Amino acid sequence: MKLIAENIVKTIKKKIILDNISLELESGNIYGFVGRNGCGKTMLFRALSGLMHIDSGRITINGQVLHKDINVPPSIGLIIENAGLYNEFSGFKNLKLLADINKKISDTEITKAISDVGLDPNDKRPVRKYSLGMKQRLIIAQAIMESPDIIMLDEPTNALDERGVKLIRDIILREKERGALVLIASHNKEDIEILADRVYYMDGGKIVGDKDYE
Repeated sequence: MKLIAENIVKTIKKKIILDNISLELESGNIYGFVGRNGCGKTMLFRALSGLMHIDSGRITINGQVLHKDINVPPSIGLIIENAGLYNEFSGFKNLKLLADINKKISDTEITKAISDVGLDPNDKRPVRKYSLGMKQRLIIAQAIMESPDIIMLDEPTNALDERGVKLIRDIILREKERGALVLIASHNKEDIEILADRVYYMDGGKIVGDKDYE
């Protein structure tokens, strides 16, 4: 799996949000994106995932051009900004509704994903009664449940306690070992240092630097 961005530009209300960004990302790696709020990390994820059209440049996934050959990457797990959970349904029902869209997995895989993130798949409580940390675990489960080729996680350890942070980091590393192409944006310096094989620094919608981690 190879994801390539070539000179991508996005302008919103005459403000340049993504400024001539080029990237070449490959399976089996974790790429970290860091920068202060408003630097363009989330917008970059929106563009790379197909949720937002770019004004110029090109994004290809295994040679297929986004918004030309394909509308979205064919196999992607995604956490961007506020995840759209249905507060009136249980965690399992939330994931079941999403799984029914692609029909790639059965209840067994849904149950395993919920258990993997430390939640009870048999918990019948509506999600509105979940703590912030429980909701975060559930959206991680949603992102990994179909074993996608590409995983994009915006602030994956947000609202988690120390034990939860370790659990989610272990899951992200496991997904890398499985062969997924993983992108994470995080303000948690340890997330980047522990997880990322390569980190990109963003400011003003640009990639202003990068660094490989051993």
